[in-house]
Amino acid sequence: MSQQARVDRQPAYLLHAQPYRETSLLVEVLTPQHGRFTMVARGARRPRADVRGVLLPFQPLTLSWFGKGEVRTLHTAEWNGGVPQLSGLRLVCGFYLNELLMKLTARDDAEPRAYAVYDQAVRALAVTDSLSSVLRRYELRLLQALGYAGRFATDQHGVPLDAEASYLCRGLALPERDAGMVEEGRCVRLPGAALLAIEADDYVAVSTRRAARSLLRVLLTELLGEAPLASRELLQAINAIAD
Repeated sequence: MSQQARVDRQPAYLLHAQPYRETSLLVEVLTPQHGRFTMVARGARRPRADVRGVLLPFQPLTLSWFGKGEVRTLHTAEWNGGVPQLSGLRLVCGFYLNELLMKLTARDDAEPRAYAVYDQAVRALAVTDSLSSVLRRYELRLLQALGYAGRFATDQHGVPLDAEASYLCRGLALPERDAGMVEEGRCVRLPGAALLAIEADDYVAVSTRRAARSLLRVLLTELLGEAPLASRELLQAINAIAD
């Protein structure tokens, strides 16, 4: 095996796994330097396979692999630990993290900032009580890391936002100061104070979390269209993190 064809000891997360042939797994992984891609874990479903209890979702891993095609081959996998297993509503939120990431990213497109955003969100989901804050922060930071969303400190003209003013947020554009305009298309009217709180990463207030949910709904619909995400529908159905 040539050194060029092999990549050793890279941090990674498993996003999805499915059975492959009789004893193997086909896994989708996320790495900071190689992006998102598919690899086959040969023999991973055998009872005594070394990686059987290692290839777990929402757990930091260290992976080595070889191959350059569309599907690489897993060589070794190590579990780094340190993150409690997600369960219940936290697990559903984790599925949403994965689904959104896979919708917004392309295979083999390395983006270390997106990996860092995902890593922070997974770790926060495991320990934070305000799951809605974790999701809103993840959505916005992911969009910003991928270059789809800007900052919310200034309006379209570069003027600092006024906490006392109202703004229209249209599609992926920066806020536009509200002058009594009619809401048309994909847009939402939000107070400047809420936008400044979102910019400051301050989701303590319920009103800020609700504003962020409305804002992110506009941004994500602009990118993904009206087709609902399966995990988002499940979250809404159980109505457990409305704020």
